[in-house]
Amino acid sequence: MISYFFLAQRILSELEQQDIQNVLFADCRRQSDEYVKKIVPTVLELIEKSDRYHRSENWEFCLMVIGVPNVGKSSLINAMRRMYLKKGKASRVGGEPGITRAVLTKIQVCDRPLMYLLDTPGVFSPHVENVEVGMKLALCGTILDHLVGEDVIADYLLFTLNKQQKFDYVERYQLGEPCDDIQMVLKKIAVNLGKTQKIKALTGVGDVKVLIPNYTAAAYDFIRAFRKGELGKVMLD
Repeated sequence: MISYFFLAQRILSELEQQDIQNVLFADCRRQSDEYVKKIVPTVLELIEKSDRYHRSENWEFCLMVIGVPNVGKSSLINAMRRMYLKKGKASRVGGEPGITRAVLTKIQVCDRPLMYLLDTPGVFSPHVENVEVGMKLALCGTILDHLVGEDVIADYLLFTLNKQQKFDYVERYQLGEPCDDIQMVLKKIAVNLGKTQKIKALTGVGDVKVLIPNYTAAAYDFIRAFRKGELGKVMLD
């Protein structure tokens, strides 16, 4: 298994080759993350080094938080407020894209120096490089599930887990053994979790209601388990 430190160093190395610097890895879910503490000093250092042609000194800063949907922009703002101001949430957060629908008024995240952040809706490239890139983005939740289809996303997830020999899903859903048939997997997930639905069956002698697996609900649970990290650590790239 690739360690977090090794993975972070590899990502930093690749970014440096693209001349991208000043990268910080932060866990906004932790109450006191050391890298969240480094954000304000890093920002101040960058501002001081920037060209400010004939501008008067202004110790009030307003910054914009930009990124693809569902990567934690609002969580970052709330983490900084918690860290520097000891205050609670100012931006709504959620496990799906589109929670932030408009640019909000500036949100104070620090008082020394006085610093504000603008939370913004997720920005997305109008062109996805290829189908596989699109599926990875969908699996990570940067595209609304219903636009791609929960069953399609679940199928790609199963393919990825089997390809990387990540079989935590087998034990979690009591499948017995790995399987590459998404319909079979979703059927067993639905049955094991009690996710069924009644439909009318035409028998010729009257309508009869029968129970069938709810494949959509099973796919939803399968995808959410992956996004919560409950199916093991998986790298899509």
